[in-house]
Amino acid sequence: QVHLVESGGGLVQSGGSLRLSCAASGFTFSTHAMNWYRQAPGKERELVAAITSAGDSTNYVDSVKGRFTISRDNAKNTVYLQMNSLKPEDTAVYYCNVLRDWGIVRRNYWGQGTQVTVSL
Repeated sequence: QVHLVESGGGLVQSGGSLRLSCAASGFTFSTHAMNWYRQAPGKERELVAAITSAGDSTNYVDSVKGRFTISRDNAKNTVYLQMNSLKPEDTAVYYCNVLRDWGIVRRNYWGQGTQVTVSL
């Protein structure tokens, strides 16, 4: 059974930093790309950052490029999101995500989310 457990959220002032962690279990972590999404109140969930299974390639939404860094430790089955220069518009619930693909069947798995609040 897939489990994704996020941690590291909290309240921070504008310009501050937070590091989110997502501990994964129930699947072969080292063979799956991992993603971080976020959802702000009244808005759709959006993909923030993605990392390949080996960690050799990453992608970011334009609004966080140069400020956020996604990384992973396959020995610890953990993916991270380092967030620097935080802005009030980064306020959202942040979710860890993995897509498992069995060919015909594909399924997204989500963590419970961690709240990030950036004050002025």
